[in-house]
Amino acid sequence: MTERTTALYDAHAALGAHFTDFGGWQMPLRYGSELAEHTAVRTAAGLFDLSHMGEVWVQGPDAAAALSFALVGAFDTLAVGRAKYSLIVAEDGGILDDLIVYRLTPERFLVVPNAGNAELVAGELTTRAAGFTATVTDASAHTALIALQGPRAVEILATLVPEADHGDLSALRYYAAIELSVDGEPALVARTGYTGEDGFELFIPNSRAAELWDTLLAAGLTRGLIPCGLAARDSLRLEAGMPLYGNELTRELTPFDAGFDRVVNLTEGHNFVGRAALEAARDDRTGRRVLVGLRGEGRRAARAGYPILSEGTVIGAVTSGQPSPTLGYPIGFAYVDPEFATPGTPVQADLRGKPEAFTVVETPFYRRTR
Repeated sequence: MTERTTALYDAHAALGAHFTDFGGWQMPLRYGSELAEHTAVRTAAGLFDLSHMGEVWVQGPDAAAALSFALVGAFDTLAVGRAKYSLIVAEDGGILDDLIVYRLTPERFLVVPNAGNAELVAGELTTRAAGFTATVTDASAHTALIALQGPRAVEILATLVPEADHGDLSALRYYAAIELSVDGEPALVARTGYTGEDGFELFIPNSRAAELWDTLLAAGLTRGLIPCGLAARDSLRLEAGMPLYGNELTRELTPFDAGFDRVVNLTEGHNFVGRAALEAARDDRTGRRVLVGLRGEGRRAARAGYPILSEGTVIGAVTSGQPSPTLGYPIGFAYVDPEFATPGTPVQADLRGKPEAFTVVETPFYRRTR
């Protein structure tokens, strides 16, 4: 399979990025120090290229109803200008992807799936919308997505937005979106992100990506903004307790395994693909492990795939883990047997034959106070 590149590939190369394959895309892993990039987002701002993500438009009189049937949530009550986190599952309840849905008008929605699942999600939405007066358009190949994240994100973005719109920008709520002029051109500005910090995600045509990327970097030059790669994005999202598809969420798992009961709408009369299977999964948890957070009591981190033990018996496995740059100790996610899921429960991670002490904790590990 030929690896794909985003419209910003040349810009990343010019900045000396180290690239890695991610979901079939060549993406910047880091530009210099992973720690410096992580710290910049926590203390000032970081700029990410997320153009490998999918952008699928669902439009028409029945768009809300089509999405309510296709996904596990209900979208008829989602207010215009707001966003909602949701999941798409198979008939057997297995998670196909997690995604964000933005409602921009009463009949116009933008669905943003993960990079490796974008084509699958677009296909499933098309199939599931067939009985509705709604059209599904996959705009992923023509759309760039740039994320500006960190406590100085508002300050930086405001330099590129007309002064008359500064109030709207500052007032934009978390999980909301607005169409604004950014650097003189229209952009969809969403106050969403994957870092645990304040920030924005900017949807623009590919043709504008390189110019806006450079303009944002210049605007943030004296405000601590630096470009950031996937390594920092991963450590930031783990601290923020956010799951990653392929690690915490997979085709073999249901939303209830991952603790996403609140995301699944099983109210009477709400029918969606996979509902029957998820009702059964909710009512019968026999033999199903659950997702928990782990805090390391020592200095060594537990990586994905490492067994979790209790008194020498395997009771689970790590899905993500690494040292936390912000907190100063190892953290991770793991699926464990339910009797070991209570916060405060001591467990061990098998670090290549050597047990290391961990404690089950609530997530997120880090929560911003600003």
